[in-house]
Amino acid sequence: MTDPIADMLTRIRNAATTKKEAVEIPFSKIKLEIARILKKENFIDSYEELKKDSENKFGGILVNLKYQDGQSAITSIQRVSKPGRRVYASVEDLPRVLNGLGVAIISTPKGLMTNREAKKAGLGGEVMCEIY
Repeated sequence: MTDPIADMLTRIRNAATTKKEAVEIPFSKIKLEIARILKKENFIDSYEELKKDSENKFGGILVNLKYQDGQSAITSIQRVSKPGRRVYASVEDLPRVLNGLGVAIISTPKGLMTNREAKKAGLGGEVMCEIY
């Protein structure tokens, strides 16, 4: 797999489209941090780290999706910076997603944060994905 973050976003997008209650994602620290941000921004109900066992060699993350009146809380979730084309933004050029209604996840020197948090902290970085 060349882009595990894109795989995570695609799993969430596909599960939301088919109205699944939860989706399991292979574990990594950056994916766990993305799930934390999605929970904090109320795009998902909850997430939990699955421990390693004989069935799950590396562990995983169980993401419980959120629905409102039968519609997913996530309308769109897409990868911006890809392995073949990295997208960076300075603090002045941080994206506004859907005129402030959506969220961009930025990888900064202080860790992953939303575009609003990065702007407050005065940090730029790699634009990982946009969600609304």
